Amino acid sequence: MKEHNQSFDLVIIGSGVGGGVLAYALRHSGARILLLERGDYLPQEAENWQPSQVFKHKRYKKAEDWLDGRGQPFQPGVHYFVGGNTKVYGAALPRFRQHDFEAIEHEGGVSPAWPIRYAELEPYYVQAEQLFFVHGQPGLDPTEPPRSAPYPFPAVPHEPYIGRLAQRLGELGYHPYLIPMGVDLRQDGRCIRCKTCDGFPCQVLAKADADICAVRPALESPQVTLWTGAYARRLLTSPDGRQVTAVEVEHGGQVKQVSAGLYVVSCGAANSAALLLRSANSAHPNGLSNASGQVGRNYMVHNNTALMAIHPFHTNPTLFQKTLAVNDFYLRGPDFPYPMGNLQMLGKLQAGMLTAAQPLVPTPILQAMADRSVDWWVMSEDLPQPENRVMLTSDGRIQVHWKPNNRVAHEQLIEAASDMLRLAGFPLILVQRMGIDTNSHQCGTLRFGSDPATSVLDPYCRSHTVPNLLVVDSSFFPSSAAMNPALTIAAQALRVAQQLLGKPALLPGAAVAA
Repeated sequence: MKEHNQSFDLVIIGSGVGGGVLAYALRHSGARILLLERGDYLPQEAENWQPSQVFKHKRYKKAEDWLDGRGQPFQPGVHYFVGGNTKVYGAALPRFRQHDFEAIEHEGGVSPAWPIRYAELEPYYVQAEQLFFVHGQPGLDPTEPPRSAPYPFPAVPHEPYIGRLAQRLGELGYHPYLIPMGVDLRQDGRCIRCKTCDGFPCQVLAKADADICAVRPALESPQVTLWTGAYARRLLTSPDGRQVTAVEVEHGGQVKQVSAGLYVVSCGAANSAALLLRSANSAHPNGLSNASGQVGRNYMVHNNTALMAIHPFHTNPTLFQKTLAVNDFYLRGPDFPYPMGNLQMLGKLQAGMLTAAQPLVPTPILQAMADRSVDWWVMSEDLPQPENRVMLTSDGRIQVHWKPNNRVAHEQLIEAASDMLRLAGFPLILVQRMGIDTNSHQCGTLRFGSDPATSVLDPYCRSHTVPNLLVVDSSFFPSSAAMNPALTIAAQALRVAQQLLGKPALLPGAAVAA
């Protein structure tokens, strides 16, 4: 059954950090906004904090397979809920470094320049940090970029065991710093500093996710409507292909066509590219907004490795472990003239989390290891390559062609991290390299730029060829840097919203309110 001609001024497809923040920023614009989310609200329940449910049984991952380049299925690290992947992210909210916006030579190739510079995004980083109540402390990390305002809240302090590790690293000549975190440690805040933050949903809603910080406040406006369980099948265009005229949506057992003056795609790098590819028509035979041939290309996910540093005779009683990071190797390494990447602590690993990756190892052994470890995420830049791309199979399934690159630098970073931690007193280092299914930092498939021949979007995330279409999520990234992407997505969403508010003709309905 098909229902036609429901109309809004603005349709935003996806309620993660891009779409959610944009809806929040435009909630008082006067425009009638429809926010589409293919999932529902993530339930608050006991299973939120049960490692076996979250990691072994994958309770909060949709039973969906994508295909790799060889046609083999894998379960991607995506979560379809109001708030998107931020419902389970680790709440680390760093800014990209100033040089991340410029062309940089890496061992594995060149990381291209962005069409904007750090200074253009800096005021919106300030706003994003306020919106996501970021706790941090400047002045500790030698790579940190200039700031026009302090962090909104003091940094999450180290627990004693991690504090002693930070002191030891400083004595060794490193520069450990406090991770900027979006957790609610404000006065009367909800955070209880547990060990189930990184990778878990927050049962007490203390994580600064897009649902809590952006979507729910946006819905307080009568101008904003949310449809959950709403899957956007394709975008329809005018005969000449110059305007999107409707989005075809599966919702409530019906297929609906929703029209608007402006459409924003915020589905995540793979799903946003897939939506544009599914929307191919006679005016756009290779996918919507794909005159450059770049839709789906330059897919990046970071080079990621989990590292456990174990002291066999010392237990680590820390609960909230994710407070410490090191950027001494971000720009170059010891005896290595190229950037290597970022080291940051993980949320405290538990046996139930490790069982999912090591099912043959007895649980008591895994628990003994977790009790004695400090746990790190080792992250290096994944460079954009056209051959790394998102495509659709003949039956419409998502296929990701991804071959890791810049691996020499990543292996150098693993070695440097291991040496650092051995010097700090941890004789046993265990390493788990991540693969194609660890794609929570996916980006780059619809890059923005000033040249329509080499990019899909302009510097404000508007399609070069379809003027009433924008894409506001990590798809627009020309490079991945070696930092968590969420704050940069939020900052760009606020920047895009500011442009729309400053030019009411771009946003139908806004001029009426003015």
